Amino acid sequence: MEDYNSETDSDYNNYWRDWFISARGHEYFCEIDEEYLTDRFNLTGLQQEVQYYQYALDLVTDVFDFECEDEVREQIEKSARHLYGLVHARYIITTRGLAKMLEKYKKCDFGRCPRVLCRSHPLLPLGLSDIAQQKSVKLYCAKCEDVYSPKSTRHAAIDGAYFGASFPHILFQVYPGLIPPKCNERYTPRCFGFKTHAQAALVRWQEGERGRQDVRLAEAGVETFYGLSSDRDFSLRGGGM
Repeated sequence: MEDYNSETDSDYNNYWRDWFISARGHEYFCEIDEEYLTDRFNLTGLQQEVQYYQYALDLVTDVFDFECEDEVREQIEKSARHLYGLVHARYIITTRGLAKMLEKYKKCDFGRCPRVLCRSHPLLPLGLSDIAQQKSVKLYCAKCEDVYSPKSTRHAAIDGAYFGASFPHILFQVYPGLIPPKCNERYTPRCFGFKTHAQAALVRWQEGERGRQDVRLAEAGVETFYGLSSDRDFSLRGGGM
């Protein structure tokens, strides 16, 4: 509430979506069209997921007119934010919603890839789960095809289900011209300008595999007679010849 410009309760009621979109930490969200919110077909199945569903919907659509105690009002407000997020995940994969999110993507509203070799490529919000209260929102880079955590703690607290696990991929299916060339460039370890020996990388990989195998054997109750990554371990496997 502190982030809303108006101090009057009536203004807050009349412009709930404006307040929600402009609130700090809500930069990833786009504004849902009122026509979409008032079409009950688009809200199918949400009554069971949102407490105070009807009051929350009235608040989101700016028709809330219910006198209640502050504690109840706070719960309704919480439900309204949750309802908006769930509807948002559905809205942003519509034609209109994709267009709005595309504009935000072009303006880099979701940030840029922290990977140096991606050269600040813009990111897109992604949920690792479509189920609410499972995973927080992550950021997807189409150039390196990897995901990252948001820098801001405000953004990191957003539920990933408010964007869904399919949004970035649907966006690029609808706008294939935006698909960036894949970044095949990889960092090459060097010592004094010379590449590190490939055998060293192979040994590290082998040691890692041995360690994981030991863990799997231990979990299966199979007794081993060597440590996870020792010279004796290596010789017992027949590698110390």
